[in-house]
Order: sequence, then structure tokens, then C-alpha cells
Amino acid sequence: MATDPVFKHTYAVIMAGGSGTRFWPLSRRKHPKQLLTLFGQDSLLEQTVARIQPVIPLGHIYIFTSEVILRKVRRLLPRIPSHQIVGEPASRNTAPTLGVAAHEIARRDPQGLMVVLPSDHIIAKPVVFRQVLGAACRVASTPGRSVVLGLKPTRPDTGFGYIRLGRREGKLAGHEVFHVDSFKEKPTMAVARRYVSSGRYLWNGGMFIWKASTLIENLQRFQPEMASQMGQIADAGGVRARAFRRLYAKFQKISIDYALMEKISNIYALPADIGWNDVGSWAVVYELGNQDSEKNVRPSASLSLDSHGNMVVSPKKYVITVGVQDLIVVETDDALLVCARARSQEVGKAVQELDRLGRHDLL
Repeated sequence: MATDPVFKHTYAVIMAGGSGTRFWPLSRRKHPKQLLTLFGQDSLLEQTVARIQPVIPLGHIYIFTSEVILRKVRRLLPRIPSHQIVGEPASRNTAPTLGVAAHEIARRDPQGLMVVLPSDHIIAKPVVFRQVLGAACRVASTPGRSVVLGLKPTRPDTGFGYIRLGRREGKLAGHEVFHVDSFKEKPTMAVARRYVSSGRYLWNGGMFIWKASTLIENLQRFQPEMASQMGQIADAGGVRARAFRRLYAKFQKISIDYALMEKISNIYALPADIGWNDVGSWAVVYELGNQDSEKNVRPSASLSLDSHGNMVVSPKKYVITVGVQDLIVVETDDALLVCARARSQEVGKAVQELDRLGRHDLL
């Protein structure tokens, strides 16, 4: 697959600007979720790069991140050209990021095809992922088309957006291709159950493919003011120009879903059974972790007495649990988190409260 012609003009844009507040206290503003080593020896961001490197060379990989962690990301990935690791001067969600990236790629390669990927997800079947990605790139290589990799739901879930499938367009390289009817926001549980039982919906994991020129044209049509600002940055020299720093903060804060995907019509979806997980909370890390006979996930330097279903993260302290169940315990030098495993999604609320209290030393 590495020599597949479809990848000759393909470029990856990895979105690495999130904060991952639900992984506090390990995740902080200067060391967010995508830089954490939660599984294996590498960070989630390094795993994302390694996953696509067999088909997209390092010279074709762009990473957009926060200025706050720019140097750290460049040190983490020294083989990616430093000018392709871009520090955004302000957080403006995905639409401005991808528009600026499209101009960079189009300037470099007028035939350039963009593969947009989050930086903090797990994909357990990387070979299958690369195969379906190749098929998606072939669909998206036709000008005007946009493609989304849809994840087959394994359960009703209110934490994801959904993709409603329309007519089946056929198969390409063994992978089904559908026209997209619509994108749906995060539903209630009752609606999520209907979506999953119907068999007509996929999870939206934020993985998009299109020609850079197609994205630019769609922005010019549906977001003309934003497109004009992007044109000014591109004309001034792109992400390495002063105009990037000066104008980027003026962009509207809006996701690519709201800005474009819910407006354009020529969208295709490829269902992808790739072992995907968005790793959205400590509870997910627990589920994916190595559980002992009492279903605890804990370091070897710990002791569990009559304790079940707990996860302990403590790199320096010896932790003993006695008679407790279904807890998340995460220790760092300056903080300790103890929460019910079932409520780990709410850790982000605790971070918001720390911010309100002025405890910026803990953020």
C-alpha cells in the first residue's frame, strides 16, 4: 500500500490542539491528553503519526497544535519538518485550522488531498484503517467530493455525533461507499438507541478526506468572510508569516461540522470497523487496561485488599486500597483525583471549577 498512487498527493493534517481536561490531573494545559502515554510506550500523538506513516510519509504530515505546547510537540516528533508543526496563536476550533491547512497544502501541491485526523484516539486495527483510508482517498480524489470515515456503533452513545447514511453507491476496494444524508448532533439516549437499531447511522469520529482545493472552494461558498481572512494569510506567506499570528485570533470559533459539513451536499461515507475508541475519559482507560483477577487496573507497586473494579495511576507512591469499589485514583506531584469510575466524564467540570477558583497552578 505504501506505493499506492493515491497516496502520492496525500497529506495528513493531525489536530493536536485539544486540552483533554477529563484526564486531569495528568493532563494539564502544558501537557494535554494527546501527549499522555496511556497505552504502550508512546504518546497518543506519536501513535497517530506511526499509524499513518506506512502510507503517508513524514514530509507530508502536518500537525496543528497550541502555541503553548509547540516546542514540546516538535521535540516529541523531531523527524517531522518543524515548519509542518504549527502552533496556533489562539484556539478557534477546527474550521479555521483546516482552512489554513488547506491553503498550505494547495500552495505546495495543487493536487493535494487532505486526510484530517484527531491526535488522541485509539485504533486497534491499523492495517484495516489504512486499507479503508486508501479507498476513502480514491473517492475524495474527485474534485468537489468530501468523504468521512464513519465508525460502526457498538452501543447507543450520547457522547458522539452521528452520520445518517443515504443511498449505497457501491463498493471500492472491498469497502462500501454511501452518500451522506445528514450529520446529527449528540443525541439523547432514546434517540441514540433509535439510531443504532436502525442500522443507518455511523459515529462521526472527526476523520475527513477531501482535496485541499475542494475545501477552499466550499469555504469560499459557505464561509466567505472566513475564507477571505484565510486568503490574506495565504497571500502573506501562510503559517510562517506575521499575518498568521495577527489574523488567526480574529477567526470565528467554529467547528468544521457547523461551518461546512452540515451545509454541503456532495459528501460520502465509508463505514470503518477499525477498533476505534476516542478515549474520552478515565473510565475508558480502565476498560482498555490490563485488569487483575479483581478487575482492578493498578501498578505492580500497589496493594489491593477486598477492592474491586478500581483504577490506580500512581507512578511514585505505593497505593493501598481497602474495601473500595469502582474508583478512579490518579496521583501526581501536586494533586490527587479520587472519583467514582461511572462519573469520570465529570472530571472536566472539576477543572472548570479550579479555573473559577483561580487555581491556575493546577491547570
